[in-house]
Amino acid sequence: MCGIVGYIGQQDVKDILLNGLEKLEYRGYDSAGIAVVNEAGVHIFKDKGRIAHLRTVVDETVLSTVGIGHTRWATHGAPNQRNSHPHQSSTGRFTIVHNGVIENELELRQEFLPNYNFISDTDTEVIAALIEHFVLEKEDVELAIRHVMSLLHGSYALGVIDANNPEVLYAAKNKSPMLIGLGEGFNMIGSDAMAMLQCTNQFVEIEDEEFIKLTREGVTIYNLLGVTVKRDPFTAELDASDIEKGTYPHYMLKEIDEQPYVIRRIVEQYFEDGDIKIDQEIVKAVKEADRLYIIAAGTSMHAGFVGKQMFEQLAGIPTEVHISSEFVYNTPVISKKPLFIFISQSGETADSRAVLVKIKQLGYPSLTITNVPGSTLSREADHTLLLYAGPEIAVASTKAYTAQVAVQAVLAAKVAGKTDLDLSRELAIVANVMESITDHKEQYEAIAKDYLTQRNCFYIGRHVDYYVALEAALKLKEISYIQTEGFAAGELKHGTIALIEKGTPVIAIVSQESVNLNTRSNVKEVKARGANTVIISLRSLSSETDQIVIDDVHPLLTPLVTVVPTQLISYYAALQRGFDIDKPRNLAKSVTVE
Repeated sequence: MCGIVGYIGQQDVKDILLNGLEKLEYRGYDSAGIAVVNEAGVHIFKDKGRIAHLRTVVDETVLSTVGIGHTRWATHGAPNQRNSHPHQSSTGRFTIVHNGVIENELELRQEFLPNYNFISDTDTEVIAALIEHFVLEKEDVELAIRHVMSLLHGSYALGVIDANNPEVLYAAKNKSPMLIGLGEGFNMIGSDAMAMLQCTNQFVEIEDEEFIKLTREGVTIYNLLGVTVKRDPFTAELDASDIEKGTYPHYMLKEIDEQPYVIRRIVEQYFEDGDIKIDQEIVKAVKEADRLYIIAAGTSMHAGFVGKQMFEQLAGIPTEVHISSEFVYNTPVISKKPLFIFISQSGETADSRAVLVKIKQLGYPSLTITNVPGSTLSREADHTLLLYAGPEIAVASTKAYTAQVAVQAVLAAKVAGKTDLDLSRELAIVANVMESITDHKEQYEAIAKDYLTQRNCFYIGRHVDYYVALEAALKLKEISYIQTEGFAAGELKHGTIALIEKGTPVIAIVSQESVNLNTRSNVKEVKARGANTVIISLRSLSSETDQIVIDDVHPLLTPLVTVVPTQLISYYAALQRGFDIDKPRNLAKSVTVE
């Protein structure tokens, strides 16, 4: 959630900041702002709304080569101009942007700032006030910022400008993601590489509780004690063109269409001459575990449920799936030799990281499956498997979900060893079937128009189709705002069928032979009570009345193809309602606060 970009260099900074913030729009936000400094002082431009609106607020006559920018997703205080970042200390000397949540802000206000006149409702303004407070006491800006860092409980990524020294840009990090971008005659900070790719592809990771001093000529990293930290840069594996929409009206539609390519790339990356290429240390860690614990949230959790089927059916390893935000505060009894698998598109999910910190303290091994190399969950886990899905910009995840399912299948097959499953061949079939689905978009546009006419909707399925129903329901509700629930089909008659009335859309998924007739029986039950039903089925299980029929794939891999029609139905439902498909209200792509 939220995004930061900062620059100190030779060029006018306004467009660099605004362009960088636009690349961070996918993270979700409700307001935005920039601050630039020159000989006349600090100039702040901020307001509620999108970057496009912010551009109309910025004074183009103000020239500067140093600045910080921010997109805000409200946690403290309403989304408005007053609470938008950047924020300043009372004299205006220090200007800051901040991602994260300061958990002890009330205590800090009472102890150090009892008579301070706060302008905003944010925890961020407390940080700015504290920096100024301790500069007056310690007479050293760097020492003051590090001291404030030691007092903060919670998460933060900070960019700081000192009006008295505009030749330096300061930054700090704890739990919230931030990178350094390196250039010739300039240096940058950003919440992720995409915000800085316009200027550089050379980056340096920042660890928790590190303080950074940036000038045009160089970057110095310190720990909290002021000891210099040396760390080598890395080259980003992103192509700036990957994050452009091209001819697509929305990123989500582009990313749905990219799924066949993603599956083929996973095959390319993980297979060689028919053998699966995975680090033997990862395979060993999975084989030695007596139980796998998949930790995830939202869409990644739904992918984890599908992965559970694969690990248990292919590799024979008992597997549990847990919501990360619940696990960290309500930890169950853990087996004797667990392996924790963290699934996250961004690798920055705060709830999952809290679990990772906890299980590391307990000495348990960990594996992260993520789309972002160098992300926090990737760096801090013992092992990483990459999704190779490319940047996913739309808030509603599509290609990252299918990549998560596919990579879990690859890992499960590798651990299982020789089986009758020729996974590379079966995944190639999956890619072809995905392509055939996306080639007939008009079918799903028509279904969205004809069936999704009510305020409510249900997805139902049994077996692995239930897990797809959960993901399908989430996708529809998060971008079309139709109240949608995913249910195990057999559970409808245990209460939920009371909600079925004339015209209620119920979409059933049928991909498993063992429950085909059972699910169809449940469809008849809701249809008898007035529901408007749609059935998504595999060709070998289909009936002539099924509205969506998909070519067959291996039974273990059906979630990879049955989910694609539901993604397209969600897209067209939101499109027909005129909503912001790529940036749905109140949501963030990378959830970096607990």
